[in-house]
Amino acid sequence: MISNDKVTEIFFDIDEFCKVFKPAFTQKLLQDGKKHRKRAFKMSMSEILTITVIFQLSGHRDFKHFYLFYVQKHMKAEFPDTVSYNRFTELMQANMLPLVLFMKTRCLGECTGISFVDSTPVRVCNNKRIRSNKVFEG
Repeated sequence: MISNDKVTEIFFDIDEFCKVFKPAFTQKLLQDGKKHRKRAFKMSMSEILTITVIFQLSGHRDFKHFYLFYVQKHMKAEFPDTVSYNRFTELMQANMLPLVLFMKTRCLGECTGISFVDSTPVRVCNNKRIRSNKVFEG
């Protein structure tokens, strides 16, 4: 499994990203004129994203087993305020945009100029009608 040092390193990197992301994101949100509660979640955005990233590195097949039997039991020191599995999946969905932006900005690395393309043909129509298709003619 992943060492505590690696979990701390991942959490630190995600937390530094969230410190920049949260103010910028809340500044760009549109106001609809309604009053909304601004109560904080029990788990922080950094903790939610860290658990999501750790799951991808863990080798577990399903997230439910990973969360219930690994995070809530063995990682209680690292994540003391875990929520129920159903609530965590709701929070995970709400934090999908920050996760995607974190992966795009921090995890892709630099482009070396070498790219790979999958050349598997995509079947778009019946083989008998290939010659009569005029979409890509010329």
